[in-house]
Amino acid sequence: MGVLVSDIMNLPILQRAKPLTKAYDNEVEWVSVIEAPVEHFVRNREFVLSTGVGCEENTQALIRYVQDVVDSGASALAFATGRHLYKIPDQVIQIAESHHLVLLELPWEIRFGEVLQDVLRMITKAKEGEQQKADRIRQELINCVLNGEGLQEITSILFKETKIPVAISDDHKQVRANYSFDGHLIDVLNGKEKGDVSLIEVHPLSEHPLFHFIEKYEIGPSTCFQLTITSNQKKQGYLLFQPQSEDELTWFALTVLEHGLTACALYFVKENAIEMTEIRLKDNFLLELARKDLPIDQSKAHLLGYDLEKNYLCLVGQINPAENTSAWSKSSDGQTSSMHSRNYYVQKEITRAGEVLRNNVMATFDGDEVIVFMEGNTTTYEEEANQFLDLVERRLHDLLAGYSIEWGVSSLVEERFLFHERYKEASMARRIGRQQTESSRTFYHHTRMNRLLMALSTKEEIDQIIEETLTLLIEYDEKRQTDLIHTFMIYNKHNSNVSKAARELNLHRQSLLHRLRNIEQLTGLSLLNADDLFLLELCVRLWKLKQI
Repeated sequence: MGVLVSDIMNLPILQRAKPLTKAYDNEVEWVSVIEAPVEHFVRNREFVLSTGVGCEENTQALIRYVQDVVDSGASALAFATGRHLYKIPDQVIQIAESHHLVLLELPWEIRFGEVLQDVLRMITKAKEGEQQKADRIRQELINCVLNGEGLQEITSILFKETKIPVAISDDHKQVRANYSFDGHLIDVLNGKEKGDVSLIEVHPLSEHPLFHFIEKYEIGPSTCFQLTITSNQKKQGYLLFQPQSEDELTWFALTVLEHGLTACALYFVKENAIEMTEIRLKDNFLLELARKDLPIDQSKAHLLGYDLEKNYLCLVGQINPAENTSAWSKSSDGQTSSMHSRNYYVQKEITRAGEVLRNNVMATFDGDEVIVFMEGNTTTYEEEANQFLDLVERRLHDLLAGYSIEWGVSSLVEERFLFHERYKEASMARRIGRQQTESSRTFYHHTRMNRLLMALSTKEEIDQIIEETLTLLIEYDEKRQTDLIHTFMIYNKHNSNVSKAARELNLHRQSLLHRLRNIEQLTGLSLLNADDLFLLELCVRLWKLKQI
């Protein structure tokens, strides 16, 4: 359970608030300030603030406004009285009471901005706690599968965390696990017993993406919900759940069910040895396609379901855990478990993004590196790559909050079967991007200057000039734990504008000037001389490229 209305009412800012109805245990997921007309601006489980403007002398207008808030599924409505409204009519209170909407009266002096700040802080803190708990459950479910436990253990975890009865059936609709789910409903749903079954529309209670994949069935007087378990674009089975009311399908509960769906998919994949062998063959084929400049075996590609006749660009991603993430376990077993779980989520989103864009996509993993070959158009491939990565990262941001991915993207020309060349381009772009840019995506086409400098850096005479120019500066940085090289690059980035550079470096202007004088003394160059400035920038860029 997340933040309740009663929790919000206990905030210091709302101590002077006067409850006009019972303090029902309604959950709150958001807070907003909304005046009439409501239309579609209020979401389910929202805490609404209003001054009642426009309804001062019109009781019927106020009643319509409150009814619209009720119909939107809001959890609470707080009116600021003393300016537009002075007393809330009994009819309004009765409407709120009859629909279990918590109605509050706030003194006019209480600022909505402060209420919004405190409520949002409480909701954010609760969601962070739920996210951490959901991550722990995800890891527990994945470990459950990888440690050889079965589907019954998965249903046990799901019921323990959500209190919702669940069952799992395979692709042939054979019940494989059940925890407190009505077996009669499953038999009727699967056609083993007689009964009326109707598929009815699901009205999302929140913006959780899982709602779009839920099927709702009415079986006599009862209802239940179903999610399809898929893996590698194949239907593996079904996850059924039976909440007492749809209000139990909170964001947290749906996230746990989604993690349960992933665990079920992994279980069925593990159970199917033939499919696992196929996956290994596909991974090895794609790795060989990327890493080795060998003749392409078209017959083998066809057997594995790959169409290599298309024109593909390559995207290479480096998966990095955040420094403070708990996703990496200190044990080797825990690390392997985390990697399997992580890669499954990434693969799922890559496949989904390819389906949305209707592009052929081939992907594999090698440790922390993900290699993707995506069908593209030679004139619009940059836009297509950005759309593809936007789709992938949008969901991964929530599912794998402890990770980030740095991408390198190859070029694309009309000539086909250049998989090895495209992989080398994407890998180089990613390495250059990591050193030279703040962006998480680097296109090979945009690294021409860096590649030119890398070609120059192979000359021995160039090495000697770099050493003569930067040796004292590098030694000074290492000895004093300073970063004069970075200081110079920021100064140069702002075209020698001291004020702008100092602002970005978070330094006092005089401190920056002192650093710049040190740079001039250590290099023997003048930052006011255009030739010296160019020489220093060129040396720093070449030196940095040598670190790649």
